[in-house]
Amino acid sequence: MTGMVDVLVVAATARELAPADGWRTLCCGVGPVEAAAATAAAIATVRPALVLHVGIAGARRASGLVPPALVIGIAAHYTDLAIPAAWAPSVLTPDAALLTAAQRACPDAVRRAIGTSARVGGTLGGTVGDATADVEVEAMEGFAVLRAAALAGVPALEVRAISNAIEETDRARWAFDAAFAAITEATPPLVAELRRCVS
Repeated sequence: MTGMVDVLVVAATARELAPADGWRTLCCGVGPVEAAAATAAAIATVRPALVLHVGIAGARRASGLVPPALVIGIAAHYTDLAIPAAWAPSVLTPDAALLTAAQRACPDAVRRAIGTSARVGGTLGGTVGDATADVEVEAMEGFAVLRAAALAGVPALEVRAISNAIEETDRARWAFDAAFAAITEATPPLVAELRRCVS
């Protein structure tokens, strides 16, 4: 991977990635550690102008979000990191222009803060820095990908498709296929709109 590319699309697994059509893709692995390390290495090599992080996620039952709803991340909360904010950031927010572009691409998507935890259900009753986390959507890599991008000075955005209720422990009842289809279908229009922010 060498040379300048405009958009790097990052997902934890191959099933969350749409076939590349003029953009670069990265399977970063599952969980915040794998995601941060892989994304940082890819950014250093590829030098993208923008990172789009996509994937599936869980939502609290009380949120009213059901599969395969699309969620544009207005903030990424690292709920596993319960330390003072002065020691390390635990909340990141994307540029407003990226949020606007994503909403144009996916007009039916909702905007929510998305929690990042290394374990399923890790955002339930979690904390962010010194405060209790208040997130309705949970995934495992978002904050890590956005933090790697932020440290490299690259704008980044997280977009998810809901596959399950966070409280549902029976994975046989998760709507994987519908969520994978929703996020891969959303990726091309997202890339097209986000590309205008960096062109």
